[in-house]
Amino acid sequence: MLGRRARAVLLTMACMVPFAISAAAENVPLPTPAPRGKASSAPPPAAVAPVPVMPGPAAAPGNKGFFPFSLLGGKSNASRATAFDDKQRSLLDRISVYLTSVQTLVGNFVQIGPDGHRLDGTFWIQKPGKVRFQYNPPSPIDIIADGSSVVVRDRALETNDFYPLSQTPLRYLLAARIDLLRDADVISVSVDDTFVTVVIEETQVLVGTNRLMIMFDAKTLALKQWTVTDPQGLDTTVAVFNLDTAKKPDPNLFVINYQSSIK
Repeated sequence: MLGRRARAVLLTMACMVPFAISAAAENVPLPTPAPRGKASSAPPPAAVAPVPVMPGPAAAPGNKGFFPFSLLGGKSNASRATAFDDKQRSLLDRISVYLTSVQTLVGNFVQIGPDGHRLDGTFWIQKPGKVRFQYNPPSPIDIIADGSSVVVRDRALETNDFYPLSQTPLRYLLAARIDLLRDADVISVSVDDTFVTVVIEETQVLVGTNRLMIMFDAKTLALKQWTVTDPQGLDTTVAVFNLDTAKKPDPNLFVINYQSSIK
């Protein structure tokens, strides 16, 4: 059975895969309520890591896990899509088309856990089915998907947690084509002058409900941030920056050695 750290890391990364789109660094807004960013006529002089801000009260001291994620695919409730009006459905279709257009991606990420603990690293994506997330020290975690399996590697503990790609949300987040109305249980979509906010849920009988809130730029659909809320109500927020959709990742980044342990 997969450990708490591995489950939580995978949820965070699974949520990252299809939505890392913007080609420039962006400061990340508060998830709720949606803040109003100030317009700027000149780009920043250099890429700067965003600073995610966790919504709601902080977790109790000692809760330092990434939180939270069910490995088996959640139960979809596609019938909820019928509740959306034509404008909302059109908006979701536009986001799906844009996400599908991103077939390769290289960039950096910053993650804030429920207790405010900050981690960062680098990720590489090659659709369909391949991704690598590498946390910077002191975190010992790497996550690799090779198209059929996913491994969560802990270099410090010298452990590997394997499971099929088909039994995680990565199964559709790394798909060549993404259709939010068909592939995800979207429970709400809203738009104002600044943001498009999409909320997705994934439910399991024995685990509970995970919720993902994603905020996009209202004009460009560029990702601003996302927040994952686990069944215990704990939040993990992730921001991406310094993104490149043109660079082709090294195929060796996605190789999983099934025979050897970490040295």
